Amino acid sequence: MSQAVKKQALGRGLSALLKDPENNIQSVNDKNADKVVGNIIELDIDAIEINPFQPRSNFNEEALQELAVSIRELGVIQPITVRKLDFNKYQLISGERRLRASKINKLATIPAYIRIANDQESLEMALVENIQRHDLDPIEIALSYQRLIDEIQLTQEQMSERVGKKRSTIANYLRLLKLDPIIQTGIRDGFISMGHGRAIINIEDQDIQADIYQKIVSQNLSVRETEALVKNYQDSLKPTAKKAPKASNFTIADEEKKAISGYFGAKVDIKMAGGKGKITIPFHSEEDFHRIIKLIKG
Repeated sequence: MSQAVKKQALGRGLSALLKDPENNIQSVNDKNADKVVGNIIELDIDAIEINPFQPRSNFNEEALQELAVSIRELGVIQPITVRKLDFNKYQLISGERRLRASKINKLATIPAYIRIANDQESLEMALVENIQRHDLDPIEIALSYQRLIDEIQLTQEQMSERVGKKRSTIANYLRLLKLDPIIQTGIRDGFISMGHGRAIINIEDQDIQADIYQKIVSQNLSVRETEALVKNYQDSLKPTAKKAPKASNFTIADEEKKAISGYFGAKVDIKMAGGKGKITIPFHSEEDFHRIIKLIKG
């Protein structure tokens, strides 16, 4: 059984547990509460109400439709978070766009993290313990870090102390969540590695990200080859400096020098360097100067 199938089965099992009236979990001290905190559970969408204190009220309809298409093709990649209010009744904490897009797709359930009364400390412990597991993919780890930021209000420095990881390592995981959802799915499914993802994230345009992702998969590119591909793309965006036209070298024959000196009636000095030069015409008096000027004017 694949890891994804195991997760889905686990989510359905916990969902059934929450629908059992004998397991109406209300606090972390209740029976089976430890199975809820920190886990992904498939919840009935109809059992979730919007938080009336949600500060965000305007949603870009076009972006919402695009998210709905993504969910239709890939599923809900990042679970929403809800607060348990009563038996089989929940209130949304975060993820309203994902919930709305799922409703557009007429989905019956949605993956969710459930918060219950007095579970702050338990949730933090569960998330930290979850991050220490060895079978998590990079996106799952990144999502756990993001939850510690969003729901426990930990800074990256505090997370570094809790999980024993360098702050830079945590930052690298969090940056993966900026990748196109298709690429995040590719990392979760093992088509590309975290190293590939870290290279791709340096490109802001998600369409270009997707193009490079397709090349990595189809051509089986290594991380180093991907980094080179990204660098070539970034270099192509830099403005190219215009090169000055190369000066052509040429020589002036002695006959030409004599002709110029003869024309002005004075020994003209000609100096050359790199295809450029200057002509110096000497004069010996005011009358001689005006004579030369007259010759120049023709």
